Amino acid sequence: MLSNVTTPQDLDERFRAELAGLVAATVSRDLDEPVREDTALTGEQARALYDAQSTSRHLDLAARWLRSFDAGYYTIGSSGHEGNAAVAAALRPTDPALLHYRSGGFYCMRGAQVAGSDPIRDVLRGVVASAKEPIAGGRHKVFGHADLHVIPTTSTIASHLPRAVGVAYALGRGKRLTPPGGGHGWPADAIVACSFGDASINHAAATAAFNTAGWCDHIGLKLPLLFVCEDNGLGISVRSPEGWVAAALSSRPGLRYYAADGCDSAATYDRAAEAAAWVRRYRRPAVLHLTAVRLMGHAGADAEMAYRSPVEIAADLARDPLVRTARLLVEAGMATPAELMTRYDEIGWEVRRIAEEVLGEPKLGSASEVTAPLAPRRPVRVSRAVGDAATHLADDDLADDLADELDDELDDDLEFTPATPAGPPLAAGEPLWAAEAGSAAKVAGAPQPSGAPQAASAPQAPGATQTEVEAAGEPDEAEEWPEPTAPEPEPSVRPVSGTPRSTGNGHPATRAAAFNGRLPERAGPLTLAQTINAALTDAMLAYPQMLVFGEDVAAKGGVYGVTKGLRDRFGGTRVFDTLLDETSILGLGLGAGLAGMLPVPEIQYLAYLHNAEDQLRGEAATMQFFSQGAFHNPMVVRVAGLAYQLGFGGHFHNDNALAVLRDIPGLVVAAPARAEDAAPMLRTCLASAIVDGSVCVFLEPIALYHTRDLHTENDNWWLSDYAPPSEWPAIHVPIGRARAYSNGPNDDLTIITFGNGVRLSLRAAARLTAEGIACRVVDLRWLSPLPVGDIIKNASDTGRVLIVDETRRSGGVGEGVIAALVDAGYVGVARRVAAVDSFVPLGPAANHVLVSEEQIVQGARSLLAR
Repeated sequence: MLSNVTTPQDLDERFRAELAGLVAATVSRDLDEPVREDTALTGEQARALYDAQSTSRHLDLAARWLRSFDAGYYTIGSSGHEGNAAVAAALRPTDPALLHYRSGGFYCMRGAQVAGSDPIRDVLRGVVASAKEPIAGGRHKVFGHADLHVIPTTSTIASHLPRAVGVAYALGRGKRLTPPGGGHGWPADAIVACSFGDASINHAAATAAFNTAGWCDHIGLKLPLLFVCEDNGLGISVRSPEGWVAAALSSRPGLRYYAADGCDSAATYDRAAEAAAWVRRYRRPAVLHLTAVRLMGHAGADAEMAYRSPVEIAADLARDPLVRTARLLVEAGMATPAELMTRYDEIGWEVRRIAEEVLGEPKLGSASEVTAPLAPRRPVRVSRAVGDAATHLADDDLADDLADELDDELDDDLEFTPATPAGPPLAAGEPLWAAEAGSAAKVAGAPQPSGAPQAASAPQAPGATQTEVEAAGEPDEAEEWPEPTAPEPEPSVRPVSGTPRSTGNGHPATRAAAFNGRLPERAGPLTLAQTINAALTDAMLAYPQMLVFGEDVAAKGGVYGVTKGLRDRFGGTRVFDTLLDETSILGLGLGAGLAGMLPVPEIQYLAYLHNAEDQLRGEAATMQFFSQGAFHNPMVVRVAGLAYQLGFGGHFHNDNALAVLRDIPGLVVAAPARAEDAAPMLRTCLASAIVDGSVCVFLEPIALYHTRDLHTENDNWWLSDYAPPSEWPAIHVPIGRARAYSNGPNDDLTIITFGNGVRLSLRAAARLTAEGIACRVVDLRWLSPLPVGDIIKNASDTGRVLIVDETRRSGGVGEGVIAALVDAGYVGVARRVAAVDSFVPLGPAANHVLVSEEQIVQGARSLLAR
């Protein structure tokens, strides 16, 4: 007997030898009977499992064969894990599944359950990177198919587990909040299956998912999720300590634990059916721990003999699940060894035939073909979607009358009560520093600081005075765990288009009712924070599938008051606090988006995002890439970030590191500096998420949240009126379009900036104007994709460009702007003013590393002196 199998030929020969050695039973059972006394698995089901497992085994052998002559590109196989086919048999084909890369048996069994499927061709096309592969189109080899409800995922480091929690969360709340379209048609009683390897349980993403699932169960949230751990005891060459996986999984609070021998198809089926039935009935999470073996090494190039003894390999071979399934059938008298051998060979020849067919299929032929599904941009449809939302929210006479009546009855303690009047609104090209002659003269003659940066006003709650803010100091500390609450009444929602809105928890009857009678467009000029709050309220009305969640967003209304009142208006089903874990927050959003919702999670501070970045890079941004748009996870992630907070924070509350976001293909990064831009940009992000499945990061400059003044105290030039829905189409801001302040033919200099740099640059431009230097300030607004066309035009108009970059000199946004100028053949002069390559320190020391107004002025002067 072979005891040190490492090659496909050896594994195939050993299976044939084992099968030939089986002795046919003298007594036969009917195929509709159990294969043995202690199981519910019937002979008919066992034969189907044998077919699926044989198919998976032959696909592994074919992948190694194709690789032997450089025609195949993926050799990580499922040999030894074929018992997972029994998990698929215990589930329904409409249960969404996120699969481990060794779940080939599951995929083949799921394919057999759905008429018209061809799992053999699916997998082989993935192996040869065929452009005809049905899910990734040759971009990667993944298990996935929309018709099979298998969601594609690379699954290498358990990064798909937080998403699985999110999908289950959406299914668990399906009866209370049904999104238009119902996601992918998953039934109301569907459960989510998510498989992974034993080594992955040690990864932070897995720990986050287990913890979040248990946390949800602890507070009574429904979460129909079945985790499936396929434990072969190895992470490539690193062994899982004996007993560690069982101890780690069985001790998780809130997770019901099941275990089975994953090489025994009957035992696996029984335990999987029991676990699935429990999850389906109680809508609670569970974990199924399957012990498996790994045959043929980790992948084609892995020489496992270098780290495993012949005794270990022989012990695994003795547990070969395909052999054991064959033995089940033979011992039950439901098949003979010859019949099973014939079937094994029939499947093998079918796999070989299809493998030879897909060899000649076309591969992706260009960069444009590769990137086509990555981030589709349909700006006309996005613009139309913004207009449609405005139409739904346009005030009718009844709403106007109601608002007028309530204006007389309500007091002034509302989010949108202005503290002081503001100056007149400005056109897109009108300079903020020269509106009225008196104001301009006052600004030109005002004393200016020398050296230290002129920072923005300290954060304050909507409606608060500057004195109140200074007395308030730091934001309140967050409560770490929200108190469990009684279930909310079921909301009544309306589709995005068609029928009128209905009343009920989660959706106010009218727009006026949502704003408590004080419409934001009637409240006078608003701060950035107030404007975002109003835009979120309007969006919640326009999109009943929209959810707002994160740390402190509900009960507290956000650390800076940006989500104040949203839970009161729309209920705890749609606006809720989460546990304090950014990975889980993003995973929840990814899953909810897949299920047909429009998630708007909040990351409390930019610095807190970095521990969860792979949920954006490896999961969110890749979903359309790996599924050719068959699946998408629309999401708008609100992130409070950047620096210049006075008197609070240090590095963790003044982070200016954006390079990792701009490096993610397809990710949209928006950075509004002013209230006038914030609402239109947020609407664009939401519409793009709905229309194109975009994943957007909406970066909100903390220091500008409650800033009111631009030049002098009480000038209120940083406030802006809120536009009513009827004006939204006219002020729509497309993705990738900048905004220029002062756009004259005689401008001497173009300053390109974003975020806090806009305010600093406008102040610096006022000083330069007094010196006779005409400046054009360009607010990028979109940091990814950069508004390259607007950059080139405004730079070429003056021939002198000063880039004001509040991110770090190395890896900052300014590098991208410089690269865009170089690539376009810009022949003028350019220089950068950027933050120092440093973390942002606490207190006044921050002034030494951040960009200052004085640096901008000096940079402009030196540029003009060249």
